[in-house]
Amino acid sequence: PAPRGRTANRAARRGCGERSQPIAAEAAESGRRRAAKGSPRAESVEPLRGAAAPSCMEDLAAPGAGNPPASGNGNGNGKGKPAAPKGREAFRSQRRESEGSVDCPTLEFEYGDADGHAAELSELYSYTENLEFTTNRRCFEEDFKTQVQGKEWLELEEDAQKTYVMGLLDRLEVVSRDRRLKVARAVLYLAQGTFGECDSEVDVLHWSRYNCFLLYQMGTFSAFLELLHMEIDNSQACSSALRKPAISIADSTELRVLLSVMYLMVENIRLERETDSCGWRTARETFRSELSFSVHNEEPFALLLFSMVTKFCSGLAPHFPIKKVLLLLWKVVMFTLGGFEHLQALKVQKRAELGLPPLAEDSIQVVKSMRAASPPSYTLDLGESQLAPLPSKLRGRRGSRRQLLTKQDSLDIYNERDLFKTEEPATEEEEESAGDGERTLDGELDLLEQDPLVPPPPSQALLSAERVAFPKGLPWAPKVRQKDIEHFLEMSRNKFIGFTLGQDTDTLVGLPRPIHESVKTLKQHKYISIADVQIKNEEELEKCPMSLGEEVVPETPCEILYQGMLYSLPQYMIALLKILLAAAPTSKAKTDSINILADVLPEEMPITVLQSMKLGIDVNRHKEIIVKSISALLLLLLKHFKLNHIYQFEYVSQHLVFANCIPLILKFFNQNILSYITAKNSISVLDYPCCTIQDLPELTTESLEAGDNNQFCWRNLFSCINLLRLLNKLTKWKHSRTMMLVVFKSAPILKRALKVKQAMLQLYVLKLLKIQTKYLGRQWRKSNMKTMSAIYQKVRHRMNDDWAYGNDIDARPWDFQAEECTLRANIEAFNSRRYDRPQDSEFSPVDNCLQSVLGQRLDLPEDFHYSYELWLEREVFSQPICWEELLQNH
Repeated sequence: PAPRGRTANRAARRGCGERSQPIAAEAAESGRRRAAKGSPRAESVEPLRGAAAPSCMEDLAAPGAGNPPASGNGNGNGKGKPAAPKGREAFRSQRRESEGSVDCPTLEFEYGDADGHAAELSELYSYTENLEFTTNRRCFEEDFKTQVQGKEWLELEEDAQKTYVMGLLDRLEVVSRDRRLKVARAVLYLAQGTFGECDSEVDVLHWSRYNCFLLYQMGTFSAFLELLHMEIDNSQACSSALRKPAISIADSTELRVLLSVMYLMVENIRLERETDSCGWRTARETFRSELSFSVHNEEPFALLLFSMVTKFCSGLAPHFPIKKVLLLLWKVVMFTLGGFEHLQALKVQKRAELGLPPLAEDSIQVVKSMRAASPPSYTLDLGESQLAPLPSKLRGRRGSRRQLLTKQDSLDIYNERDLFKTEEPATEEEEESAGDGERTLDGELDLLEQDPLVPPPPSQALLSAERVAFPKGLPWAPKVRQKDIEHFLEMSRNKFIGFTLGQDTDTLVGLPRPIHESVKTLKQHKYISIADVQIKNEEELEKCPMSLGEEVVPETPCEILYQGMLYSLPQYMIALLKILLAAAPTSKAKTDSINILADVLPEEMPITVLQSMKLGIDVNRHKEIIVKSISALLLLLLKHFKLNHIYQFEYVSQHLVFANCIPLILKFFNQNILSYITAKNSISVLDYPCCTIQDLPELTTESLEAGDNNQFCWRNLFSCINLLRLLNKLTKWKHSRTMMLVVFKSAPILKRALKVKQAMLQLYVLKLLKIQTKYLGRQWRKSNMKTMSAIYQKVRHRMNDDWAYGNDIDARPWDFQAEECTLRANIEAFNSRRYDRPQDSEFSPVDNCLQSVLGQRLDLPEDFHYSYELWLEREVFSQPICWEELLQNH
């Protein structure tokens, strides 16, 4: 294996023949100068390259498996090896591939709850399933001809259609699995829009929606729910799948038909349109209530799907079509709890109920108005190209400082148009390794000691034209926490009057006028979140459980879902992360990893190149859809639980962190993210509903390689933004988790994601870089000043937030473990108080009436009357009672 680490990089440079000699001489000369000055060598954060990913990140989705990655040390010196130039070229080509094209156009992407209606329906089916469309149609037509003579489905009146659907449901209740499957396929054909009688894709989607409302009104969903319970408990299918060496799409036929019908009904009924009739609107609300609340003492439907996920991951049911289960689970949670717009409305409503001021802005709407910034520049910087290497002359400190300022001003002029363009040449080498970073740092010291060669500034007309496009003002209103005001006053009082007043933020006696103005400004921008109020109420309930009485918890869909998930929530989170790990494009195939391709692999493997290419595209698309559904599901759960109660959110978050969600997401982004977002793993002519209307053209290898004409893949960009938002949710205000980002060397990984010119994705990347900037060291900040400027421009300002430096009191490393333990204790206290109902509680009422206590019948053991005199002697007469002490204490 090739040597890794700093030693290997130096060895590669030493083995590069003649080109390495000037570099070595330059490094030696700068090293002597640095030793003479006595300046310490700056430490730089080594990036986590895809070729040298630490082994601890290979198996992530299990509690306790995440350890900090150890940086590899090369074990070869590589002196004088003839193969070194080839190694260097291979390294450079690998780097070019990982970086991708810098010239990425701005992506016209609109973030939302989901993609377009047709796209969401098409992702339900894999291309391997396309042959089953014809089978469904045949089953329907055979059954329809026996019941209705001389007419087609679209020609029937509504009453006749309802009568036929009732007959279909009656024919579902048969013992024969084959007959039941044929009737289920006929129902699926109705839900798919009776495409055999339609002329266009619009007609198929229209009749699919119409038929789904009709099927729901006739009770089809309840009937299919019973069939789903039967298939989940079908031990024969599970055992036969376990015995097979390779599971294919044929092992999950019944489950796929049932889940497809249920998904089509949920997705079509969930979609709201202004033209919907009152009956459809009523049916939608009824359907939402049925899915949200337990009916007939059954668990909510989402919990049944969660149990399918855990059963699949445990290996007991490897034939489950997991993509369809996850898609249905995501859409059920979105339908019952609400999407992002509904979340914002709930947040406004809840703040009004708690008496809090209204929100200043809607985050998603603000992001939509932002524009993407230019990606980081990895080519030769202007300052490096213009500052030609001249003979170095030792100069005084004042001269070096003056030249540094001159170079700084000239670079500011040229880099003003590019927010992410790095100011120092060191950033180019930062992406390679720490060893290359040292060499570049030496080169910087050389340049600072040379005579400056400053080019003339560009014309004022050019600069003004470039500056017009910049947004004026900051996009976000600044926020201040109560804790920030208290901390500011504590520091001011210690400095000016020598003592503090605790949490008192009103008394300003003895403080100078500027401090008064500062406190006034801080209070003007003070923001009290719903979580702050909930935490304060929880503390009061813990202190005074008797006087405050029983807490009234509203039975909302979110609360019911949390109660149902509570005791199995760790298993649910681990199962979802295991599937996400298996679907990540950076994951390597392992023998112990779960098989997520059971519902995409055909019975007979491809034998031609064309079939292999088609299956390869299908598999990649399958994985992308799984990543999309899991990322959206986790984000929705976290946001709804945080709004419902902050400790519900913290409980889910902590189990995600324990299951190594943070390194898993970083592992996902440790790839060429630009290539992932622009991937073309789709064949438009095979997508539903196009494939049901048009005759399939002959596929060729050229048409498969060309893909579609879209600028980017919507689902992949949606997944990336969701994962970044998820990472922000887990790490915000959690210093121990922020340190995990630092330990896993996330800064280079996240910075590479800035190449994608999409404002929302860049915003959440900059947020993640902001929270860890103080831990990355002075050299990193010096080398990434344009990224720091972008953070200032795009990310919300927190007054008194010393994020760019290392002066924060919260940066003390010895408090990190205590922080997580305290949070866990608060979560357990909340869950115990609200959801555990012990019978023998210390706060249960006590009977103080002497007659009723003595009148109670107490069942004693049979042999008690033989030994009760000994019991009286031991427990009563022999125990001394100090009456005076008893009276004094009470």
